[in-house]
Amino acid sequence: MPEGSGFVDETIAGTGLSERDINVLTLYRGSRIIPNPRKDRLLEAGDKLLCYGKLEAMREMIPARARRRRRPKVRQLSAEQASDQS
Repeated sequence: MPEGSGFVDETIAGTGLSERDINVLTLYRGSRIIPNPRKDRLLEAGDKLLCYGKLEAMREMIPARARRRRRPKVRQLSAEQASDQS
């Protein structure tokens, strides 16, 4: 949860995650691990959430500029492997 996030100083219920079918399974706060946090728990800057839900719903919450695109690693086939594929 970066400083300035709309979720900072908001309760888990107030974030609207459950309306998007996203469940918060664990809250990581510094060295503390809070499994199955209560819906009335206030979120703080620096918190990390482990969530379960539809991938697209979670991706929509990350600003496009902050998303990292993974590029597939492409390996060249050896001549022998290429001939086996034919």
